[in-house]
Amino acid sequence: MASIGKLMKQAAKMQRQMQEAQAQMADKEVEASSGGGAVKVTATCDGTVKSIKIDPDAVDAEDISMLEDMVLGAVNQALEQGREIQASEMGKLTGGMGGMGLPGL
Repeated sequence: MASIGKLMKQAAKMQRQMQEAQAQMADKEVEASSGGGAVKVTATCDGTVKSIKIDPDAVDAEDISMLEDMVLGAVNQALEQGREIQASEMGKLTGGMGGMGLPGL
């Protein structure tokens, strides 16, 4: 029974570490741009878009679809960067175990 208690303590410790890492991901920011810097997006590594900056010269009333594509591209790029950082950080905690299928890990 002592080994079960030890396993439970280790699981609780890992869960606390994962929660701390997730909180850190909410604070860690990434930035991406498209259109040669005409559109810049800042997002957190937990998937929250914090800001979108658009260079006024990129706004062409005759070609709104190009601006929409630049915004979409920059947002997707920022979110992907955040996911990569989050996966890397979480992988450090789990040692590549992927949480071993345990809820909350």
